[in-house]
Amino acid sequence: MIYDILILGGGPAGYTAALYATRAGRRVAVVERMASGGQMCLTAQIDNYPGFPEGVDGNTLGGYFEAQARRFGGETVWGEIEKVDLASDPKRVTVDGSEYEAWAIIIATGATHRHLDVEGEERLLGRGVGYCAACDGMLFRGKRVAVVGGGDSAVGDALILSELCEQVTLIHRRAEFRAARVLTEALKRKENITLRTESRVKTICGEKKVEAVELETPRGIERLALDGVFISVGREPATVLFSGQLSLDEAGYVIAGEDTKASLPGVFAAGDVRTKTVRQVITAAADGAVAAHAAEEYLNAIDRG
Repeated sequence: MIYDILILGGGPAGYTAALYATRAGRRVAVVERMASGGQMCLTAQIDNYPGFPEGVDGNTLGGYFEAQARRFGGETVWGEIEKVDLASDPKRVTVDGSEYEAWAIIIATGATHRHLDVEGEERLLGRGVGYCAACDGMLFRGKRVAVVGGGDSAVGDALILSELCEQVTLIHRRAEFRAARVLTEALKRKENITLRTESRVKTICGEKKVEAVELETPRGIERLALDGVFISVGREPATVLFSGQLSLDEAGYVIAGEDTKASLPGVFAAGDVRTKTVRQVITAAADGAVAAHAAEEYLNAIDRG
């Protein structure tokens, strides 16, 4: 069987696309290697997705996404994507040795946060260590937190947290920040933000939750007492498989506008994997709806299905 649409990635973008496409009567399968919800499953509490006034954990929300798409006939293929041929007609995707075909492809493989790879980071994830200030900042209202990084995202996270937290320390390994001047100027106006440049996180300390970080500085090892640490040192888009087939930007994201159309006909990119400024669950879901609509238009134009 040839699917109308294969969706690569089962996060909020992927399953929203599946929901919209199946409700339009299309034959759809989602390919996912980890769990329904993708990276979202690693988030213990999501408070900024509408419809859940008490919040919801990422694993539960991911299950809801998958179940809703399945209700209308959406399938899930579990496994690792090994190879794709996006220029063929139909397009081909190899998953754990099995080949699947579709007339249209929606890429929703997402992006992962870069890690510091220091002691305590993985162990205390969700217990004071986080990667999204906009998602989890409310959990630290009135507390002491640090942001690690020196780019626009890190400075932006520090500014967000400064409105919630008693004290914010921005830790950067270099002497100068890479962030835009308008952001660094805003830092100077915040009395509760402390800058620690030429400092590198060596260890994130704590037994059951974050209690401190140890910093390597020109003066030696220093300990900074904290309640939370937000790591903002960039993301890695999951686009290795598409290199040489699709146009990617310098950071490796699929070049696609708000219409989600990628550089090949019949290929669309939704969610964190595409070039965009805001990467949240709700914007990924919105992308999924747009991508499904764009794929439907494409299928109608080629008279498939």
